[in-house]
Amino acid sequence: MSSLSEAQPVAYWLEDPGKPPVEPALTGTDTCDLLVVGGGYSGLWTALNAKERDPQRDVVLLEGREVGWAASGRNGGFCAASLTHGLPNGLSRWPDEIHKLEELGRRNLDEIEAAVARHGIDCDFERTGEIDVATETYQAWELRDWHRELEEKGLADGFEFLDADAVREQVNSPTFEAGLWDRRGVAMLHPAKLAWGLKQACIRLGVRVYEHTPALTLKQYGAGMAVRTPYGAVRARRVALGTNIFPSLLRRVRSYTVPVYDYALMTEPLSADRLAEIGWKNRQGLGDSANQFHYFRLSADNRILWGGYDAIHHYGGRVRAEYDDRPETYAKLAGHFFTCFPQLEGVRFTHAWGGAIDTCSRFSAFFGTAHQGKVAYAAGYTGLGVGATRFGADVMLDLLDGERTERTELEMVRKKPLPFPPEPFAWTGIALTKWSLARADAHGGRRNLWLRTMDRLGLGFDS
Repeated sequence: MSSLSEAQPVAYWLEDPGKPPVEPALTGTDTCDLLVVGGGYSGLWTALNAKERDPQRDVVLLEGREVGWAASGRNGGFCAASLTHGLPNGLSRWPDEIHKLEELGRRNLDEIEAAVARHGIDCDFERTGEIDVATETYQAWELRDWHRELEEKGLADGFEFLDADAVREQVNSPTFEAGLWDRRGVAMLHPAKLAWGLKQACIRLGVRVYEHTPALTLKQYGAGMAVRTPYGAVRARRVALGTNIFPSLLRRVRSYTVPVYDYALMTEPLSADRLAEIGWKNRQGLGDSANQFHYFRLSADNRILWGGYDAIHHYGGRVRAEYDDRPETYAKLAGHFFTCFPQLEGVRFTHAWGGAIDTCSRFSAFFGTAHQGKVAYAAGYTGLGVGATRFGADVMLDLLDGERTERTELEMVRKKPLPFPPEPFAWTGIALTKWSLARADAHGGRRNLWLRTMDRLGLGFDS
């Protein structure tokens, strides 16, 4: 496909020249009050919030490679208020708490916006909202019905239903039949710049950041904990684990997540004339309503990021660098892009990349503690962690401080999802679920017996 002939197999965001210098690796022994393991959003927000809560707290952060190199620097840059992987998932799982969860999510997004301003983080933050678009008639009916249900439950504030003409006035695609615009609940940002900005903010507040320092083991050490690294160790009173897709230092947590590979394309910058052909003056994020969905948005320099659809799980839950590149998925995504925007025929893609995210059986984060409350963890964000990781950081800090808060009292925080079964059952179940979801998309959204059974059990597979 000629549109992909010059695409580089690297994440567009990570090539930005604003990347800060890499911090040295740990050599020798260090001690601290709080050790944070993981230099993605989860770990960065934990370290930053810990110092903002208590500037005297001595905090160390370990990152196995470089801050933001994995999912935190490769995602689509959709920073959502939802803590539950979308309102439908939250309403189905925690109906009694959904108003509180939505309130906490909105407050969390406001606090992210405030932190970006307070610390001078230049990450192209735009509070544009997001439109969920219908590309089939049945999806348009479902969006209208869903909007009515939100109104009945008092959850529709900020949501606007758009018919075909109204949605195409926002973004002009012949495939769009309706849309539901969440006007304030999502921001667009540059994901790598957010990670790098959080790292610099942590350092300014006194956090000692060690990069190229993987955490190898976690053990009790006197009244605290000790983490061994290749060339040293850290002894800490408390430990927060923000490793997400990578194997947890707590073996008991590993069965709750599986890795899923997600892929994206980035176009060349669109000229003013090209951009005028599709409108998009309000720069919202977009996602379609299919089970196998696409997400797409404009960058600050008017490129279009186009990602999603394929969610690839490899047998045994393997995470390998060679899985980051998948030409067959790139070709599929490019074909879908020009179906959505035929007026952009001739536009070329400059970057094509992939990477692993962690998913759990309820699609949204879960939390817990170990070693008599000296260790806390959060994982399972399922691709919606740009915003929710900040909330998860506060949950971990609450748990480590032994505080009962409105966060720790939530059923979502107190209970865990069902773990995934061992192989070959996990791979078989995921493959059957993916096949069933694709079949539902091709048959007017009708869910087969397998999906209906999974729905009743509150189980699933998503990206």
